[in-house]
Amino acid sequence: MGPRARPALLLLILLRTVATQGRPPRSHSLRFLFMGASEPDLGLPLFEALGYVDDQLFVSYDHESRRAEPRAPWLWGRATSQLWLQLSQSLKGWDHMFTVDFWTIMDNHNQSKVTKLGVLPESHTLQVILGCEVHEDNSTRGFWKYGYDGQDHLEFRPETLDWRAAEPRARTTKLEWEVNKIRAKQNRAYLERGCPEQLQRLLELGRGALDRQVTTLRCQALNFYPQDITMRWLKDRQPLDAKDVEPEDVLPNGDGTYQGWVALAVLPGEEQRYSCQVQHPGLDQPLTATWEPSLSGTLVTGVISGIAVCIILFLIGILFRILRRRQASRGAAGDYVLAECE
Repeated sequence: MGPRARPALLLLILLRTVATQGRPPRSHSLRFLFMGASEPDLGLPLFEALGYVDDQLFVSYDHESRRAEPRAPWLWGRATSQLWLQLSQSLKGWDHMFTVDFWTIMDNHNQSKVTKLGVLPESHTLQVILGCEVHEDNSTRGFWKYGYDGQDHLEFRPETLDWRAAEPRARTTKLEWEVNKIRAKQNRAYLERGCPEQLQRLLELGRGALDRQVTTLRCQALNFYPQDITMRWLKDRQPLDAKDVEPEDVLPNGDGTYQGWVALAVLPGEEQRYSCQVQHPGLDQPLTATWEPSLSGTLVTGVISGIAVCIILFLIGILFRILRRRQASRGAAGDYVLAECE
């Protein structure tokens, strides 16, 4: 008999990306977030990718379908364009690279061994954030970071073609990767040339749409068991079509519980029309959280049917909320974690 159903801690997160109407921002960015778990047989993704232009989601990809899906209206109908075909090939290549890197890191941590028959293998998570920023003076900045089990792990430095280990456990992988000079040069070429060129072409396709102010609502469910969970958005209490929202993500915490999130782009001023609904075996009835404009301050905590609810409001750029491996390790926040709710 496994652990009994454990209810979720639900967070509704509001993020707002502000750009002057009719005029492009002073700088632009292209970011890719890769996430994966080592045990896909448990129903968790081996690899999933999300791409953002100026903090607006425009593409998603997963290992199972091996297809890039347009997530922004200004890309619909352009699936046969040369840019989209190149982007799809890049994501397929990153899918393979991510899997190889994941096994390399696990092997260097002595965590890739087969477990005993009948014993569930311990699941680990890998997160990668890479991309570039192009500033008003045409200067660029590239970034390529790895997070392992929710902690900063490795960061590529294009100016020196080496890797910075964020923790002692990463040194073995750092030394191994630095032997491969060809890979380092390919990484630098993408960050300094390929990424800015790709960003420029995406900005041309999204001209007008990307200049408008955008509000992104993110809903997170934390520390629940079992893994099965349904998270959906409601508008005026009616369910939204799945194609209008980011795909649901569920990843392990490392302590037997799970975390999940969904996101939605809405028009500024209409946030209060939307709510996030969660269904889980640990809940007697579906739990719904709604953003209320009257809430002031940074953190509001309440209790609904015995379930703790935290509502966090942010007026900053995109949130990359990387999952932690253990709840007890929250005191050491890394670059990937922008917010915590105790």
